[in-house]
Amino acid sequence: MRKLIAAGLLTSMTLFSFAQKINKIINAKEVERIETVLSSDDMKGRKTFSPDIERASAFIEKEFKKTGLKEFPGATGYRQEFNMIESSNTAAIVMIDGQKLDDSLIAVSSFQPKVSLTEKNTETVNIKASDDFRKKYSEYSSSKKNLLVLVDASFRSYASRLKRRSPAKFEQPDNSVVFVFGINSASVFSIELTNNIIKRPLNNVVGMIPGKSLKNEYVIFSGHYDHLGIGKAVNNDSIYNGANDDAAGTTAVITLAKYFKALNNNERTLVFVAFTAEEVGGFGSQNFSKQFDPEQVKAMFNIEMIGTESKWGKGSAYITGFEKTDMGKILQQNLVGSSFQFYADPYTTQNLFYRSDNATLARLGVPAHSISTSKMDNELNYHKVSDEIRTLDMNNMAEIIKAIAISSKTIISGKDTPTRVDTKALN
Repeated sequence: MRKLIAAGLLTSMTLFSFAQKINKIINAKEVERIETVLSSDDMKGRKTFSPDIERASAFIEKEFKKTGLKEFPGATGYRQEFNMIESSNTAAIVMIDGQKLDDSLIAVSSFQPKVSLTEKNTETVNIKASDDFRKKYSEYSSSKKNLLVLVDASFRSYASRLKRRSPAKFEQPDNSVVFVFGINSASVFSIELTNNIIKRPLNNVVGMIPGKSLKNEYVIFSGHYDHLGIGKAVNNDSIYNGANDDAAGTTAVITLAKYFKALNNNERTLVFVAFTAEEVGGFGSQNFSKQFDPEQVKAMFNIEMIGTESKWGKGSAYITGFEKTDMGKILQQNLVGSSFQFYADPYTTQNLFYRSDNATLARLGVPAHSISTSKMDNELNYHKVSDEIRTLDMNNMAEIIKAIAISSKTIISGKDTPTRVDTKALN
């Protein structure tokens, strides 16, 4: 009996100590401190490629350094640097079976300054009237071959849209893809392209806590630190502060890093990343995903807009793609006895699972989900100048971050491993 009583007292003391530690590190005051800096007018909306996003990066780097995170392999300090390569076609001369085509019929995806294509070094493919144009366009534009894509005239309306689009990648492909509208066959052709290529530097901010026994198994906590910058003024305010989108998620990542570093008991390696360029195409997360063997990534917690109450009220959040793995069930099981509740994404028609930085790794099979509270059918300040810190609930944010910390414990320890995303079933 004495042994049982002693064990009970030890358990109670451990739980009390645990509660003290999490409340000391993850609390409304600390959340507000970080959020205030990231969403301040001084950051001018943290627009990708601006000097202002550099200030945001420097702040996150400083927080990671104070926390004592290890640098990510290949990073400069905590900066995972890469280039986004933009290409604009300045001249395209296309001859097909002796006929020079009108420029309005041509759309180009090419990242080399000068290109010459003929039927000898280029494959010809078709997009037929019965095809899904968007699907075929995605397939062909991501090809690694030189392609001449002959598009049925029924899709002519897409030509002007594609011509206005300036392709961007973070790796410079050596192939070219040329879309020609209204031509169904080409026996002999020649294509001369001149492109303007610009390399623009970007960086994610990444730190890590190496695992004790499972160093080569990774759990990722992420959010994006870019936003929209300065835009059209509304009531004399032109700064799109992005307090909820996604300074809130970045605040969570910084706070979680501090908490898990203090615990110092993770068996799996923990990676904390603030992504850049989410708002302009998810280039930060795309680059980041290439740094891993996806089989070694056991879970990804992408935190996106947690500053406002969910549709269910305080003490709740939803998980995108809830049904695609059992990760949500694991998290909720670890919260048994608490008042916090994770729900399945109620906005499935908005395709949120594929619209944030979790998507790249999810498509590779990783149980990678976004956690959010944003009411996407009625989020009043989304992508507006009014997305400021005054609209956020710091106490509720702190409780959400605590819930993420507590619910992830068995994944971090290696006790639980979420099921993988079925890549064959992805839309």
